[in-house]
Amino acid sequence: PATFGVTQVIAGWTEALQLMPVGSKWRLYVPYDLAYGATDRGAIKPFSNLIFDVELLGIE
Repeated sequence: PATFGVTQVIAGWTEALQLMPVGSKWRLYVPYDLAYGATDRGAIKPFSNLIFDVELLGIE
């Protein structure tokens, strides 16, 4: 598990985390404009749409 603030992640995660109930598991399909946009992030190329499997274990 990872711990982070809702403002420390890409915009697509910020939007999804605010809608997720604790204990839920979601597959997030994040369009490039809510991810890293035109920025080259090394392994993540510009304009990349991203997919994440996320489980929200708790909120502090």
